[in-house]
Amino acid sequence: MWTHRSWQGRLIAHPLPAHERLRHYAGWCDAVEGNTTFYATPARETVATWARQTGPDFRFVLKLPKAVTHERRLVDAEGPLRVFLDAIEPLGSRVHALWLQLPGSFTPSDVPVLADFLRRLPEAHRYAVEVRHPAFFTDPRATRLLEEALAPSGTEWIPFDTTAFFRRPPTSEAEREAWGKKPRMPLRSVALTDRPIVRYLGRDAETETVEGWRHWVETTADWLREGRSPTMFVHTPDNADAPLLARRFHDEVRVRLPHLAALSEPIPVGPLTLF
Repeated sequence: MWTHRSWQGRLIAHPLPAHERLRHYAGWCDAVEGNTTFYATPARETVATWARQTGPDFRFVLKLPKAVTHERRLVDAEGPLRVFLDAIEPLGSRVHALWLQLPGSFTPSDVPVLADFLRRLPEAHRYAVEVRHPAFFTDPRATRLLEEALAPSGTEWIPFDTTAFFRRPPTSEAEREAWGKKPRMPLRSVALTDRPIVRYLGRDAETETVEGWRHWVETTADWLREGRSPTMFVHTPDNADAPLLARRFHDEVRVRLPHLAALSEPIPVGPLTLF
């Protein structure tokens, strides 16, 4: 995400060599979704550059490869999983969680497969699961079944909140494109561990995005009061102002918890001048 085109020259300096782009993104936000790892496992040398561009407290939430979650559906997936785990090793403690995004066809009847997969994962990492089958949200028995499968390994359940996005029809090209791709997920705001992770999709209109996250501001503040360490990812259909919105979300939580540390100041986009 740190190479997003619309940020270049506006939020992040441009042009920048590849080995500098993440460092500039990290000036805006202290966590990132590793969505590209779903499509291809990066070279270990590439991952080492990610570590060099970020501080020890920076958080990577990295998605497991689709060969593991979608193609092999968590069965006989040791080979691609081993390659992936070796590739991300240079990040060390920066790996906040490994993210299993499961397809909508993964139903409650598949939970035993997930439970068996989680039992065999290395304890060196923490894990988080995102499910998209509606029964997990609407059927209390399915909800309980999944939560019981996640508990032994301390695995978190990642909610993907799209309720604000689907509140009214799309009004822009980016919203129309996302309308047909994003899942209509029910709202869930229950933390299972001390490291809850939330993915939130707003609208291209800032006012609608901010209105839609009010619930999450309060929930995040409550989690922090309970001693949890939440990670919040803010998206919009075009993501043009996502870093700005993420920082605004952080500021709104700080209004409720003034002792919460401020985010760092972004690296200037252009050279500093006296005039």
